[in-house]
Amino acid sequence: IKIMSSAQDHKRAKDGDQGLNTGGMGNFSPSPFYTKEVDEFCKKYIYQATVDAMAAEGRPFTGVIFFGLMLTADGPRVLEYNARFGDPEAQVVLPRMKNDIIDVMEACVDGKLDAIDLQFEDNAAVCVVLASDGYPVAYEKGFEITGLEKFEGKEDYFCFHAGTKFNEAGKIVTNGGRVLGITATGADLKEARKKAYEATEWVNFANKYMRHDIGKAIDEA
Repeated sequence: IKIMSSAQDHKRAKDGDQGLNTGGMGNFSPSPFYTKEVDEFCKKYIYQATVDAMAAEGRPFTGVIFFGLMLTADGPRVLEYNARFGDPEAQVVLPRMKNDIIDVMEACVDGKLDAIDLQFEDNAAVCVVLASDGYPVAYEKGFEITGLEKFEGKEDYFCFHAGTKFNEAGKIVTNGGRVLGITATGADLKEARKKAYEATEWVNFANKYMRHDIGKAIDEA
C-alpha cells in the first residue's frame, strides 16, 4: 500500500460547521493535525491492517481506498472506507502530486506499486466548493455559469466540474448541488486559502453559495 497526502474536509453546509451534512463543502491539504505520530499509527494499525485483512479473507484489494478518519482523544478512528478517491479531497491532493497519475494507476493495476515512489510538492492546496443555494435539500438548476475562462493559463488555480452540464444552447449551466470545486495551491495553507477564495470571485451563477470559513482550522493549528 502506498499512502498519499492528507486532506481535511468540511462536511457541514454552513459556516461555523452548522447546518446539514453534505458531500463536502471544501477542504485543504496537507492537514496540520495529521502529525507524524498519527501517520505512523494509521500506517501500522489502519492502512496496512485493512489490506492485510482483506487479503487474508481471500479478497485482495486492487485500487484506491479512501480512509475517512476522525482524530479522537483515544487516537485515530475510521469513520468510513470508500473504494475511490475522496471528493473533494482529491481536488487538493492530486494537484500536489509530482507523479503522473496514469503511471501510478497502471502500477496499481499491474501489482507493481512497490516500484513507485509517490512524491508530493512541498506546498499546500485549498478547495472551496461552489454550490447551489439550498443544497443539500432543495435547489434550482439550469443557471448559466460565467467566468470559467479566467482559469485558463493559470498554473496555481484549478476549477473542477461537478454538477454542471451543457444546455441546448451550448452554455455550461448548473446541474447539481455541488457545482464546482475551486482549488488553488500556494507555498503554505494560508496563501493557498487566500488564492482559492480570490478565485471563487471569478465565477458566477444565479444561486451561487459557498462557505466562507474553509480552512479556519489552519489558524488554530
